[in-house]
Amino acid sequence: MPQQAPSTHDKAVLALAKRQPLLRARDLAAHSLPTAVLGRLVAAGKLERAARGIYTLPGRALSEHRSLAEVSLRVPRGVVCLLSALRVHGIGTQAPFEAWMAIPPNSPTPRLDQPALRVVRMSGAALTEGIEPFLIDGVQVPVFNATKTVADCFKYRNKIGLDVALEALRDGWAQRKLSMDALWHYAAVDRVSNVMRPYLESVTA
Repeated sequence: MPQQAPSTHDKAVLALAKRQPLLRARDLAAHSLPTAVLGRLVAAGKLERAARGIYTLPGRALSEHRSLAEVSLRVPRGVVCLLSALRVHGIGTQAPFEAWMAIPPNSPTPRLDQPALRVVRMSGAALTEGIEPFLIDGVQVPVFNATKTVADCFKYRNKIGLDVALEALRDGWAQRKLSMDALWHYAAVDRVSNVMRPYLESVTA
């Protein structure tokens, strides 16, 4: 098969970037496209580097959760949690400048220049249960569901503050994004049933 002209490769990569807002070298490899095209397109101003190893079209309108998509690409075993998950679910008033990610206890801490990353170690069912995929800027991002996130807020109340956990519970309940059965389930998963009990009883009083 004759070698494709560079301009043809350029067009193919730009077409891929239109379909997939955040692009990596491995995405090109999956389509049998040379990764050297990325550098050429950046130099020509047709692509811009969003983060290390991640590219996008210049001036492209991306969602407010773009940083979570970027982190998810670079921390493949991570799950969006706590303050970042609350933001995704529209619960409470937290607007974290860091991306909060849960990772396995034995995983090395990811070294990211950007975006800022806050790592929480979880294991067993606390890490594997209650994961809900969200499509963010073309990336399937694993996020703990709303109820698991509220339980996590109580488990990690020393990190984020009990006031944040209480706000999340009350606001999530008021918005009908939580169910009592699920709250008790994830409280048991996180081993915070006794901690949450008086607060769960208060929201139904």
